[in-house]
Amino acid sequence: MRIGNILQLGVKELRGLIRDPMLLVLIVYSFTLAIYTAANAMPDTLNRAAIAIVDEDRSPVSSRIITAFYPPYFVVPRLIDQPEMDSRMDAGLETFALNIPPNFQRDLLAGKAPTVQLNIDATRMSQAFSGGGYIQAIVSSEIEEFLNRHRAHPELPVDLTLRSRFNPNLNKGWFGAITNVISSITMLSIVLTGAALIREREHGTIEHLLVMPVTPLEIMVSKIWSMALVVLIASGASLVFVVQGILSVPIEGSLALFMLGTALHLFATTSLGIFLATVAGSMPQFGLLLMLVLLPLQVLSGGMTPRESMPEVIQTIMLAAPNTHFVMLAQSILFRGAGLEVVWPQFLALMVIGTALFLFSLRRFRKSLK
Repeated sequence: MRIGNILQLGVKELRGLIRDPMLLVLIVYSFTLAIYTAANAMPDTLNRAAIAIVDEDRSPVSSRIITAFYPPYFVVPRLIDQPEMDSRMDAGLETFALNIPPNFQRDLLAGKAPTVQLNIDATRMSQAFSGGGYIQAIVSSEIEEFLNRHRAHPELPVDLTLRSRFNPNLNKGWFGAITNVISSITMLSIVLTGAALIREREHGTIEHLLVMPVTPLEIMVSKIWSMALVVLIASGASLVFVVQGILSVPIEGSLALFMLGTALHLFATTSLGIFLATVAGSMPQFGLLLMLVLLPLQVLSGGMTPRESMPEVIQTIMLAAPNTHFVMLAQSILFRGAGLEVVWPQFLALMVIGTALFLFSLRRFRKSLK
């Protein structure tokens, strides 16, 4: 194996990538707009929910309830009449419609239990689940404060002090941004490497390479280092400029240590991309095969849900996947500021898995050339 051949072939792959506008758009989108969208598109907490209120009582207590809804959880409530409530919800203008009945305050002061109607547009799933609880808590609190003339603070037998580490504000955007970077690294490393090999086969240039004084090992290594370098640079720039810069997500650990772990992970996933490209005969087949492989890898690796919540058999099987260990080390470094003394088992696992995938893919690649 000659280093000069590997370098020249790798530069050829980079030039081919530059001439492919669709792959360039995919790289830029995956490490910029996709990350920003994942961090801001679907907040877990209630955010600027549209609410309308039918105030048939027009009393001090109903005024207190109306003024209790304010941003960022709700938009300023719109006061509507009873006939408008159903039509506005049918048109999708409001997620919540609260109806305060007549004589509501009088019944409260008389010791009765008046009923307040809350209509929820359940098609807006992310807000419908949590919004009802928010509104119930707000209305109950305002009524209790009105009746007691002060806000009550019940004495509990146990005082539970909550401390949220690594994400004290429980900001879903922090988790979504970094998780999407991790997912994009895995996806693009497989896609770019597989596409580079299939592009050679479809254009007929793989036969030209074979008549040159180069070996299959040199061809495969050149594709691995060139595509891995592209993903490595893109992921590093994304963490610095998008995650830390635009989204202001703090990174606790060492970026250099994370990039070292990313390089080991890319060694494994680019080898996997070569293997999938040798199995697929064309780009459409490669795309279908990628869905069958990439989706389980992403869902079961622990990036979306904790591995501890999965069945034990799935946890054991997924230890053979490289991105399982990459998710573990990435979260430890970026979220918790872990050092090498903590993540060395994941580094070792990535080296072993990467070597095994490389040797297996090389064997398959040599057979595909015969």
